[in-house]
Amino acid sequence: AKGGDTCEYLLSSGRFLGEKVWQPHSCMMHKYKNSEAKNCLVDKHIVFIGDSRIRQLFYSFIKLINPQVKEEGNKHGNIPFEDKAASIKVDFLWYPEVNGSMRQRIKSWTEGSVAKPHIVVAGAATWSIKIHNGSNEALTQYKINITSIAPLLEKLAKSSDVYWVLQDPVYEDLLSESRKMITNEKIDAYNEAAVRILNSSSRNSKAKVKLFSVSKLIAQETIMKSADGLHLPESSRDTNAMILMNVYCNKIMKPIDGSCCQPLPPLTLIQKLAFCFFTLSIIGYLIISLIHRNNFRKNKSCTDLESGEEKKPAISTPSVSTLEMLLHSFCKLGLIMTYFYLCDRANLFMKENKFYTHSSFFIPIIYVLVLGVFFTENSKETKVLNREQTDEWKGWMQLVILIYHISGASTFMPVYMHIRVLVAAYLFQTGYGHFSYFWIKGDFGVYRVCQVLFRLNFLVIVLCIVMDRPYQFYYFVPLVTVWFMIIYATLAVWPQIVQKKANGNCLWHLGLLLKLICLLTCIYFLSYSQGAFEKIFSFWPLSKCFELNGNVYEWWFRWKLDRYVVFHGMLFAFIYLALQKRQMITEGKGDPLFSSRVSNILLVISVVAFLTYSIWASSCKNKTECNELHPSVSVVQILAFILIRNIPGYVRSVYSSFFAWFGKISLELFICQYHIWLAADTKGILVLIPGYPMFNILVSTFIFVCVAHEISQITNDLAQVVIPKDNSTLLKRLLCTAGFFSGLLLFSAVQDQSRH
Repeated sequence: AKGGDTCEYLLSSGRFLGEKVWQPHSCMMHKYKNSEAKNCLVDKHIVFIGDSRIRQLFYSFIKLINPQVKEEGNKHGNIPFEDKAASIKVDFLWYPEVNGSMRQRIKSWTEGSVAKPHIVVAGAATWSIKIHNGSNEALTQYKINITSIAPLLEKLAKSSDVYWVLQDPVYEDLLSESRKMITNEKIDAYNEAAVRILNSSSRNSKAKVKLFSVSKLIAQETIMKSADGLHLPESSRDTNAMILMNVYCNKIMKPIDGSCCQPLPPLTLIQKLAFCFFTLSIIGYLIISLIHRNNFRKNKSCTDLESGEEKKPAISTPSVSTLEMLLHSFCKLGLIMTYFYLCDRANLFMKENKFYTHSSFFIPIIYVLVLGVFFTENSKETKVLNREQTDEWKGWMQLVILIYHISGASTFMPVYMHIRVLVAAYLFQTGYGHFSYFWIKGDFGVYRVCQVLFRLNFLVIVLCIVMDRPYQFYYFVPLVTVWFMIIYATLAVWPQIVQKKANGNCLWHLGLLLKLICLLTCIYFLSYSQGAFEKIFSFWPLSKCFELNGNVYEWWFRWKLDRYVVFHGMLFAFIYLALQKRQMITEGKGDPLFSSRVSNILLVISVVAFLTYSIWASSCKNKTECNELHPSVSVVQILAFILIRNIPGYVRSVYSSFFAWFGKISLELFICQYHIWLAADTKGILVLIPGYPMFNILVSTFIFVCVAHEISQITNDLAQVVIPKDNSTLLKRLLCTAGFFSGLLLFSAVQDQSRH
């Protein structure tokens, strides 16, 4: 669906999602706020010309600019509206019939000296039917009049946006006696005449009067709710006004979630360079593969003529060089990134708005949970939060988050609050996992840091380049990256306290607790000092990473929302490992974690705490207030879950291999969903197969999961090559990386200059 086509679709086709949400065919409609409408229409003059139905549309349109407007004034006369602050003029001109006087008014705008309106919305017919009692002569006259007006509208369309509104059907049972002659049969005849005449006149010229026929479809669904059978109910005319706003404003305002009528964004310099790089990688890989294949054929076993036996070659398989492995990875990545670009930047595939219903969220959740339980296996180890268990945890959380995103469930507060806990649980695992590693291994080398940073950030950096998005846009990765660096700094800074050292002397435990208290103090200070936080992250080049829409507020909000949970994860790891070292917990297969009595008491407390949190989250009414409390209380449900999952020996000894598989690629799933499962940067849904929603979801999900798995493989392969264990080689690579990012910053600055 190309940009131009989506305009056609927006004006002519669509369907209702639920009762009030209109979904244009193939594209997404943005819901304009008053401020956005004013910014778009600043210094514009808009004219609505026609009968009482056009007057209704006029009122709905000006309410998008100023919701306080009252529908008063002469019903059968002109109505002016002006917003002086934004210098917007919107006029309604009362011309209930397509006749000489309407022609005269339109002609006056086509003559040289007169200021032309920027937008003209016209339409009329029901008065002609009513006054002439539905006679055929009136229809003939209507055709003659519209034929004489059509060339003038075409001439006006060369400099202005001109829309001809087709007539909505009526609900004949509700019509008053004086309007009984207005039948749907008559309306269809008038519409047919208008479409035929306006389309034939526009065939010869480039300018085109746009036919606003979508109103008919909306009216077919809603006219029975009309007060008089003739005029549309308010919600329907508001939808028409919003469609009109999208048709005109999307190309000016370029909202992310308004894909209708948006032209293709031009390729940036960085995108062009990325395209060249991936193209060269694909060509390079093909050349090397061909050379290898030819060499392999030459080495292939050839028959010894004297003995009639086959001699085996020295090498039976071609050895894979580092260069070939690199080119192979970049070749696959190039093809995947092409798919990303086509899905979410090229207007090739359709996009639709999300629409939340309870069934669209809860039915897939139940289905996925049943599947997960079905794939239960015995785990290799039975320690608390062992690798298989954390993979399982990440897996089911990621699947729930994906269903939450595609169903648009963020509008339902209880679900929103529980999803916030799942995001917090990811960060809790970050604190737990990295703290455990540094504490047990004591490995603070650069190699470990580079490996973690590469695995976390590789995909996001590639997407920032290919999709032309800022780093902060993929907010979860900056969040995990910064917290990893904070954990590293806390433990690596002098004095380095690790388990080996602390076992000899208990005072070291105290020293580590002091470090954790210092960390907590810093977090507390930054969370209540927005100014200090923004100053730190507004320094160049940090600002390049953490700014979104020109400021770091979004980053501050995201960081603040889960500010304590990483600390809680570190503290939990410290306490758990201390208890484990002192053998105060039993982690044998099938054994409860503590003595039977203690285990039972803790289990009851955990279940009560878990349910209490859920009840509180479900009763939340105000998102802002609940977000304020969330950082302090989310740990309650996380700890309750860990204890419920680990205290009973049997539960700790099994895991779901289905969830664990998804857990291994959870980061890739989280990032890839932005562009190849959802669309318009998560604001909508990608439509690969229009008209079949269930089949579309199955196909797009299958491709999405395969791509995420492949990217996970590519990242692991590249991490082995790009980050060597040898320190001197690693230092050279780091210098090259610094050069790469300096180049990126330079090109980015050039891009920004050219944009401004």
